[in-house]
Amino acid sequence: MGGVSVEQAFDVFSAAAPEGWRVELIEGEICVTPPANGEHEEFVSELSGQVRDHDKALGRYTGIGLSVPGASGTGNVIPDMVVAPKGSFHDEQEWHDPSAVLLVAEVTSTSTGDRDRETKILGYARAGIPVYLLIDREEAEVTVFSEPSADRYAKAVKCKLGMVVPLPGPLGFDLDTAEF
Repeated sequence: MGGVSVEQAFDVFSAAAPEGWRVELIEGEICVTPPANGEHEEFVSELSGQVRDHDKALGRYTGIGLSVPGASGTGNVIPDMVVAPKGSFHDEQEWHDPSAVLLVAEVTSTSTGDRDRETKILGYARAGIPVYLLIDREEAEVTVFSEPSADRYAKAVKCKLGMVVPLPGPLGFDLDTAEF
């Protein structure tokens, strides 16, 4: 595809992807991910339920596209779950400004683990997303990243799955990972 920008190639891949597949532009790289398995979705469902139990005014979005600052321009990511006030994405756009986002969550899979642990965190921090929750199935642990500064988070609290994990403000509640 000579002479085509990465953004143009991204648009082509996005349009051609089968339903349920995620096409993301992360740090200048086009990443295509197949649909998640049942265990992955159980983790997301449990997290969503606990957020709803904590604050019914918060929306829990899966499959929502966010435009985050990338290494070369804009990155387009689809986190496993986004928490923001209800109505934050009430428009027709495919890729949304992340300014209303309170938390992004990623649940690792063998095909996405390295991106979730190392690459996506850069865009989330650059976007100023207050909390990045990484649920690492391969390592059986949860990491809560907070206090974004430039392309890093100043704080990272790691706990084993099965523990109660405190989520900092703006959420400010304890997440019970025993059901994960």
